[in-house]
Amino acid sequence: MAFDQLSTKLQEVFKNLKSKGKLSEKDVKVALRAVKLALLEADVNFKVVKNFIKSIESRAIGEEVMTSLTPGQQVVKIVNDELVTLMGQSQSKILFSTKGITTILMVGLQGAGKTTTTAKLANLIKSQGKRPLLVACDIYRPAAIEQLKKVALQVHVPVFDMGTGTDPVEIAKAGLEHAKKNNNDVVMIDTAGRLHIDETLMDELKNIKKAVKPQEILLIVDAMTGQDAVNVAESFNAALGIDGVIMTKLDGDNRGGAALSVKAVTNKPIKYIGMGEKLSELEPFYPERMASRILGMGDMLTLIEKAQKNFEEDKAKELEAKLRKADFNFEDFLEQMQQVKNMGPIGDILSMIPGMNQAKLSDVQVDDTQIARIEAIILSMTKQERLNPSILNMSRKKRIAKGSGSDISEVNRLIKQFEQMKVMMKQFSGMAKGKKGKFKLPFM
Repeated sequence: MAFDQLSTKLQEVFKNLKSKGKLSEKDVKVALRAVKLALLEADVNFKVVKNFIKSIESRAIGEEVMTSLTPGQQVVKIVNDELVTLMGQSQSKILFSTKGITTILMVGLQGAGKTTTTAKLANLIKSQGKRPLLVACDIYRPAAIEQLKKVALQVHVPVFDMGTGTDPVEIAKAGLEHAKKNNNDVVMIDTAGRLHIDETLMDELKNIKKAVKPQEILLIVDAMTGQDAVNVAESFNAALGIDGVIMTKLDGDNRGGAALSVKAVTNKPIKYIGMGEKLSELEPFYPERMASRILGMGDMLTLIEKAQKNFEEDKAKELEAKLRKADFNFEDFLEQMQQVKNMGPIGDILSMIPGMNQAKLSDVQVDDTQIARIEAIILSMTKQERLNPSILNMSRKKRIAKGSGSDISEVNRLIKQFEQMKVMMKQFSGMAKGKKGKFKLPFM
């Protein structure tokens, strides 16, 4: 998960600070040395770390903190504020044209996920009521055009291409004309990349920029390359003048140095982050939410948005009614599990819950394959058994265990947990309706 390493270390530092009734200047400096080391180990740019610590220190040793009743919490608040400032203060959105076509130039090196990210962004833009068109201008990389068509087909977005025998500048211009004729209001140009930055690459991008005058130039960088991603962003910005960054593979980077450095180094915002391989796993970047997650304060807004996106309102009402009538069965359980899976990896979901300590979370084996095992057990039941779990006798359990490749003890454990959860969920439902009575967990 993103920022795991940094988050764990920072939370430990602040746990020690908050345990002290009063802070001395020495206490703050010792803590900030630990913060500095944690940031450097997370591959944050050295100059960025130096300025970051300096900003915190000037505020943290002030009278407001030293005379506070909760000085440790005040320091955490200052660090949170500075993290938000470091990453861009607020969400940076794409600036769509009020009339006519919005042109977005997608640029980056090979291997950063530019083509897939172009489709992901098109999918997100389409969900906002826009009509995007993708233009295939990478005529050099083998099968680049076919790859773009394949991912675009999955998100139901059209692609304009002229094969590999035409100049990319002419393709971009023709793509704009095609968009005008076909009522597309957003044109996204998937340009060629290179394995490294060179003059040929930049000249071609400059020529496309001059020809189509894009409203947005978005640079795609791979978060897992750390400071190399920051250097790439700096070079592209100097040569081309980018408007923002899309950071891919952030879900696989437990350090997060690039995300914390790129805004400070380039003065260009991170606009989106890739949090998985699925074409739906591109998210707007919110600096304040990310800072909150890094410091172990959760991210309830993103969690709520994910739930709203993946849980249908009608289904939720239907489930509530079933809970009140104690009519919840394995069919409902399976459906709920599948909707939770759509929200993303379980570990990522847990990290959004306020107070969830990253160190403790790393001790808990949050294994998404366990969900697959539970699904296998449930799917090995007959429909009648899923709808009426009370008929699950020993012979049925043996058949289910064999069919799912599980042990009978796993089947028994799942049934027991399911029955406990049913009782607990019914009690929660009763509390939500204002019923009186003491709430007690079924296993207490």
